[in-house]
Amino acid sequence: MPRDARTLVLEHFRWIDGHADVWRIFRDPTALAAVVAGLAAPFAGLGVTAVCGVESRGFLLGAATAIQLGVGFVPVRKPGGLFPGEKLTHRAAPDYRGLRHELRLQRAALTPADRVLLVDDWIETGSQATAVRSLVEAGGSNWAGSSVIVDQTDEAHRRALNVHGLVTMADLPAWEAAPATI
Repeated sequence: MPRDARTLVLEHFRWIDGHADVWRIFRDPTALAAVVAGLAAPFAGLGVTAVCGVESRGFLLGAATAIQLGVGFVPVRKPGGLFPGEKLTHRAAPDYRGLRHELRLQRAALTPADRVLLVDDWIETGSQATAVRSLVEAGGSNWAGSSVIVDQTDEAHRRALNVHGLVTMADLPAWEAAPATI
Protein backbone atom coordinates (compact mmCIF):
# COMPACT_ATOMS: atom_id res chain seq x y z
CA MET A 1 0.00 0.00 0.00
CA PRO A 2 1.54 3.37 -0.98
CA ARG A 3 2.24 5.82 1.81
CA ASP A 4 0.36 9.12 1.69
CA ALA A 5 1.89 12.55 1.18
CA ARG A 6 1.39 13.61 4.80
CA THR A 7 3.24 10.57 6.14
CA LEU A 8 6.10 11.02 3.67
CA VAL A 9 6.45 14.72 4.51
CA LEU A 10 6.75 13.88 8.19
CA GLU A 11 9.25 11.08 7.47
CA HIS A 12 11.47 13.36 5.37
CA PHE A 13 11.23 16.58 7.40
CA ARG A 14 14.24 17.63 9.49
CA TRP A 15 15.39 20.64 11.46
CA ILE A 16 18.96 21.58 10.54
CA ASP A 17 20.70 24.25 12.61
CA GLY A 18 17.28 25.60 13.64
CA HIS A 19 16.00 25.80 10.06
CA ALA A 20 13.20 23.71 8.58
CA ASP A 21 14.42 21.40 5.81
CA VAL A 22 12.01 19.92 3.26
CA TRP A 23 14.67 19.41 0.56
CA ARG A 24 14.94 15.66 1.31
CA ILE A 25 11.48 15.23 -0.23
CA PHE A 26 12.91 16.26 -3.62
CA ARG A 27 15.60 13.54 -3.48
CA ASP A 28 13.15 10.67 -2.93
CA PRO A 29 11.09 10.01 -6.09
CA THR A 30 8.33 8.22 -4.15
CA ALA A 31 7.99 11.08 -1.66
CA LEU A 32 8.16 13.71 -4.39
CA ALA A 33 5.46 12.00 -6.46
CA ALA A 34 3.18 11.61 -3.42
CA VAL A 35 3.70 15.23 -2.33
CA VAL A 36 2.96 16.57 -5.82
CA ALA A 37 -0.17 14.40 -6.03
CA GLY A 38 -1.18 15.64 -2.57
CA LEU A 39 -0.69 19.27 -3.59
CA ALA A 40 -2.80 18.81 -6.73
CA ALA A 41 -5.61 16.70 -5.23
CA PRO A 42 -7.65 19.44 -3.46
CA PHE A 43 -7.85 21.40 -6.73
CA ALA A 44 -8.34 18.58 -9.25
CA GLY A 45 -11.54 19.08 -11.21
CA LEU A 46 -11.99 22.67 -9.99
CA GLY A 47 -11.10 24.36 -13.27
CA VAL A 48 -7.51 25.35 -12.51
CA THR A 49 -5.91 26.46 -15.79
CA ALA A 50 -2.48 27.53 -14.51
CA VAL A 51 -0.22 26.91 -11.53
CA CYS A 52 2.19 29.54 -10.33
CA GLY A 53 5.08 29.25 -7.92
CA VAL A 54 7.49 31.67 -6.28
CA GLU A 55 11.15 30.87 -6.76
CA SER A 56 12.84 28.64 -5.70
CA ARG A 57 10.98 25.69 -4.18
CA GLY A 58 7.72 27.05 -5.61
CA PHE A 59 9.24 26.65 -9.09
CA LEU A 60 9.98 22.97 -8.50
CA LEU A 61 6.72 22.10 -6.76
CA GLY A 62 4.57 24.35 -8.93
CA ALA A 63 5.85 22.99 -12.22
CA ALA A 64 5.41 19.39 -11.07
CA THR A 65 1.89 20.15 -9.76
CA ALA A 66 1.02 21.85 -13.06
CA ILE A 67 2.00 18.66 -14.89
CA GLN A 68 -0.09 16.61 -12.42
CA LEU A 69 -3.12 18.85 -13.13
CA GLY A 70 -2.46 18.94 -16.90
CA VAL A 71 -2.02 22.73 -17.02
CA GLY A 72 0.82 25.19 -17.61
CA PHE A 73 3.18 26.79 -15.10
CA VAL A 74 3.63 30.53 -14.47
CA PRO A 75 6.77 31.60 -12.58
CA VAL A 76 6.73 34.39 -10.01
CA ARG A 77 10.21 35.87 -9.65
CA LYS A 78 11.99 37.79 -6.96
CA PRO A 79 14.39 40.60 -7.96
CA GLY A 80 17.67 39.85 -9.63
CA GLY A 81 16.86 37.19 -12.20
CA LEU A 82 16.31 37.82 -15.88
CA PHE A 83 12.64 37.97 -16.76
CA PRO A 84 11.89 39.42 -20.22
CA GLY A 85 8.73 41.24 -21.21
CA GLU A 86 6.21 43.46 -19.46
CA LYS A 87 5.74 42.51 -15.84
CA LEU A 88 3.23 43.04 -13.08
CA THR A 89 4.95 43.75 -9.75
CA HIS A 90 3.79 43.76 -6.17
CA ARG A 91 5.78 44.35 -3.00
CA ALA A 92 4.80 41.78 -0.38
CA ALA A 93 4.15 42.68 3.24
CA PRO A 94 6.96 41.67 5.61
CA ASP A 95 7.48 37.91 5.87
CA TYR A 96 8.35 35.99 9.03
CA ARG A 97 11.92 37.37 8.84
CA GLY A 98 10.72 40.93 8.29
CA LEU A 99 11.78 40.91 4.60
CA ARG A 100 9.59 42.53 1.92
CA HIS A 101 10.07 40.89 -1.46
CA GLU A 102 9.07 42.55 -4.70
CA LEU A 103 7.43 39.80 -6.71
CA ARG A 104 7.16 39.85 -10.52
CA LEU A 105 4.90 38.04 -12.95
CA GLN A 106 4.98 38.32 -16.74
CA ARG A 107 1.82 40.17 -17.79
CA ALA A 108 1.33 37.97 -20.87
CA ALA A 109 1.47 34.75 -18.81
CA LEU A 110 -2.16 34.96 -17.66
CA THR A 111 -5.51 35.77 -19.25
CA PRO A 112 -8.93 36.71 -17.84
CA ALA A 113 -10.04 33.12 -18.56
CA ASP A 114 -7.41 31.69 -16.18
CA ARG A 115 -8.09 30.20 -12.75
CA VAL A 116 -4.75 30.16 -10.95
CA LEU A 117 -3.40 27.95 -8.16
CA LEU A 118 -0.31 28.97 -6.16
CA VAL A 119 1.93 26.11 -5.02
CA ASP A 120 4.76 26.49 -2.52
CA ASP A 121 6.56 24.59 0.20
CA TRP A 122 5.51 26.66 3.21
CA ILE A 123 3.14 29.46 4.16
CA GLU A 124 3.87 31.38 7.36
CA THR A 125 2.43 34.90 7.34
CA GLY A 126 0.66 34.71 3.99
CA SER A 127 2.51 37.82 2.77
CA GLN A 128 3.91 36.28 -0.43
CA ALA A 129 0.71 34.38 -1.21
CA THR A 130 -1.30 37.59 -0.75
CA ALA A 131 1.09 39.41 -3.09
CA VAL A 132 0.79 36.64 -5.70
CA ARG A 133 -2.99 36.78 -5.45
CA SER A 134 -2.79 40.54 -6.10
CA LEU A 135 -0.61 39.90 -9.17
CA VAL A 136 -2.98 37.24 -10.50
CA GLU A 137 -5.99 39.50 -10.04
CA ALA A 138 -4.16 42.53 -11.48
CA GLY A 139 -3.60 40.41 -14.59
CA GLY A 140 -7.35 39.84 -14.81
CA SER A 141 -7.22 36.19 -13.74
CA ASN A 142 -9.12 34.38 -11.01
CA TRP A 143 -7.61 33.01 -7.81
CA ALA A 144 -8.24 29.31 -7.12
CA GLY A 145 -6.21 29.03 -3.92
CA SER A 146 -2.88 27.93 -2.56
CA SER A 147 -1.55 24.44 -1.94
CA VAL A 148 1.50 24.01 0.30
CA ILE A 149 3.51 21.34 2.03
CA VAL A 150 3.45 23.10 5.44
CA ASP A 151 0.64 25.42 6.53
CA GLN A 152 1.68 27.70 9.38
CA THR A 153 -0.60 30.65 8.63
CA ASP A 154 -3.48 31.93 10.73
CA GLU A 155 -7.11 31.06 10.09
CA ALA A 156 -7.95 34.43 8.51
CA HIS A 157 -5.23 34.05 5.85
CA ARG A 158 -6.07 30.36 5.39
CA ARG A 159 -9.67 31.26 4.50
CA ALA A 160 -8.84 34.36 2.45
CA LEU A 161 -6.21 32.54 0.37
CA ASN A 162 -8.01 29.16 0.27
CA VAL A 163 -4.91 27.40 1.65
CA HIS A 164 -4.65 23.61 1.64
CA GLY A 165 -1.61 22.21 3.46
CA LEU A 166 -0.35 18.65 3.58
CA VAL A 167 0.72 19.22 7.20
CA THR A 168 0.56 22.06 9.69
CA MET A 169 3.41 23.47 11.73
CA ALA A 170 1.88 21.74 14.78
CA ASP A 171 2.28 18.35 13.02
CA LEU A 172 6.05 18.77 12.67
CA PRO A 173 8.47 17.45 15.27
CA ALA A 174 9.64 20.05 17.75
CA TRP A 175 13.02 21.59 17.07
CA GLU A 176 15.56 20.61 19.65
CA ALA A 177 18.74 22.62 19.90
CA ALA A 178 21.90 20.58 19.77
CA PRO A 179 23.67 20.33 23.13
CA ALA A 180 26.50 22.78 23.56
CA THR A 181 29.94 21.33 22.85
CA ILE A 182 32.92 21.93 25.04
